[in-house]
Amino acid sequence: MHETLTLDEPAVSAPGLTSTVVVACDLDRTLIYSKNALWLEGADKDAPPMMVAEVYDGAPLSYMTRTAENLLLEVMDASTFVPVTTRTQAQYERVQLPGPVPEYAITSNGGVLLHRGVRDPHWQEHLRLRIAADCAPLETVEEYLSDPAFASWILRLRRAEDLFVYAIIERDAMPAAFLANLTAMCATAGWTVSVQGRKLYCVPVPINKTDALAEVARRTGATTVMAAGDSLLDQDMLANADIAFRPLHGEMHDAGYLAPHLRLTSVRGVLAGEEILKNILALLQPV
Repeated sequence: MHETLTLDEPAVSAPGLTSTVVVACDLDRTLIYSKNALWLEGADKDAPPMMVAEVYDGAPLSYMTRTAENLLLEVMDASTFVPVTTRTQAQYERVQLPGPVPEYAITSNGGVLLHRGVRDPHWQEHLRLRIAADCAPLETVEEYLSDPAFASWILRLRRAEDLFVYAIIERDAMPAAFLANLTAMCATAGWTVSVQGRKLYCVPVPINKTDALAEVARRTGATTVMAAGDSLLDQDMLANADIAFRPLHGEMHDAGYLAPHLRLTSVRGVLAGEEILKNILALLQPV
């Protein structure tokens, strides 16, 4: 991992595997899958048994296989398991993973660090100070994106935790020049830009999964970090991990991201999530 941060929260150093290995896993399309992302092939009767991992508006929204459920419980027993997601805290809390509440979870693309389910004040203050010192206010970027001239491709604009903004876009209608100009403007303002499917994210540079995960590794005294993810917002996290995994789908796959320490699945969709957990567990519990 890259150089870790120094905060008031002390690091923890304890013997045993759980204190030395952190397993960080993205949620959507890495660990849990919507019905449109299952990518199951073959006859319906051959589909794997699945559990509902998320309910939204009273209906099931995300799933994982029963085998993945059991594998995840074993991974949790053998490591410090950390869910890492771009979801807000409220969106993350809809997800019902098996087992106890993780000691640490990272939401809002690294903007929120949860400790035993509670927002960590040390991390929030650390980010507040960095953003105030190095980044233009959120309102500056929000105002730029609210220009009526962009209305044909920016369909809805949202704040996430008052930390960053994202837009639902009509990607085919969005001019390349707009994205280039937005990226240049945000770079000057200390922000980053990422397009993920039909979502456009503008995020202050200090808010990222990599630094938040490095802080968890520091606090737990981890000597090894494994990370799994599928989107471009996961790429730096995977690049900085000791061992990384990605499925055969998602933006990183489309971009052809490879690295010497990166391991790919042999399948895509919900079975890829199962395969990632199986491979992680094999490393945690070698024969």
